Amino acid sequence: MLRNRVTATDPAAWRGVDLATTKEWVHELSPAEIDELAQAVGVIRMHGLDVASVRRDHVPLPGLAPVIDDWADALDAGRGFVLVRGLPVDELGEAGAALAYMALGVHLGVPVSQNADGDLLGHVRDDGSDPDDPTVRRYRTRLAQPFHVDGSDVVGLLCLQRAKSGGLSQIVSSVTIFNELARRRPDLVPLLAEPWHFDFYGQERPGERPWFTAPILSGLPDRFRFMYIRWYIDKAQDHPDVPRLTDEQRELLDLVDSLAADPELRLDMDFEPGDIQLLANRTILHSRTEYEDHADQARRRHLLRLWLTLHRNVIDGSGRGGIPIKTA
Repeated sequence: MLRNRVTATDPAAWRGVDLATTKEWVHELSPAEIDELAQAVGVIRMHGLDVASVRRDHVPLPGLAPVIDDWADALDAGRGFVLVRGLPVDELGEAGAALAYMALGVHLGVPVSQNADGDLLGHVRDDGSDPDDPTVRRYRTRLAQPFHVDGSDVVGLLCLQRAKSGGLSQIVSSVTIFNELARRRPDLVPLLAEPWHFDFYGQERPGERPWFTAPILSGLPDRFRFMYIRWYIDKAQDHPDVPRLTDEQRELLDLVDSLAADPELRLDMDFEPGDIQLLANRTILHSRTEYEDHADQARRRHLLRLWLTLHRNVIDGSGRGGIPIKTA
């Protein structure tokens, strides 16, 4: 039985209109913090490590450690997001920026697989994939991405290059969405806890069926967790062995989409090179508007993505561990 509301004083129950005029969610890297990250890049290179091999004990960050602990608190028990600003990507270069980013990441959590091939650092850019191919994940195109979550505790995005136009990041509190659902349509709320069918989008392991089931909302009353990827739910309807969505289920999905896009509820961010956005998937939905790229390949929109299981959630076993790696 779902309780009807999450308390409005919960720091994760924010409204975008209230946060848009503040910078309490932005951390500007100080010169000392940037210097510490630059030194970490040198240490990683001295040991001959590639970006996927970096571990926390390779790169002590004594100055940044308490700051990163604060980020973990904000992500796991606070508003659910942080924007870190000022990583000098031009000075570090793409490879150096990736190493500095990973150094921060491994202090925050354990990197987990973003696809069935086991990739730990993803490249979010238009790679020329056919956007009409139903197996292509949307981050590989310049199409808009509707509001959704990713399969980890935290998703991080480092901006290396911004688009010529568009590509706006939009986030919204799923706690606030739940509270609005409970206020407006309490009759639909019980549907959130029922099993929903999601397509695997080609990421299933050999022998697995191409869809999986999960509730949209779980963890109440102790640990709110919202699992929402509308287009995965819609695509699962292509499989004849998946039950058809009811009118009430479609009404619920439409209302979630409408609430997520509400300018009073969502918060928009226009990334600059060197920005790192950190989001808690259990309480935040994120989206991206369609964008236009520069003709020059070197100037095209390019983000680096990390999926992380927070260290504290590795210890207690509550973390989300990414996409299972395919085996032969």
